[in-house]
Amino acid sequence: MINGAHVVVMSTNPEADHALLRDVFKLPHVNDGGYLIFGLPPAEISVHHGDSNSTHQLFLTCEDIRAFLGEMAKRKIACTAVQDQGWGLVTEMTLPGGGKLNVYQPRHARPKH
Repeated sequence: MINGAHVVVMSTNPEADHALLRDVFKLPHVNDGGYLIFGLPPAEISVHHGDSNSTHQLFLTCEDIRAFLGEMAKRKIACTAVQDQGWGLVTEMTLPGGGKLNVYQPRHARPKH
């Protein structure tokens, strides 16, 4: 029934953020009429209790948060100090366009893809 997900990140400088996804993260992509669409690794979704509906969060995952932070530092991409949330080690990175994304090293069980 569901065969994937499409995530939209809004940016005031999409070209800079495209460069990060293409050149740093090395994500495969296509150009569809001027819109770059990037392939992502397998994804997962969970539903948590919240005070309102239609509020969603995007987290990218990595195998080693310290290695990730090292790579981002080399490229002068700002990341916050790692927070141990129990379920994972989390940092918030600032995209070149100014937006923010959470990246974490999961500690929770993960579904097989």
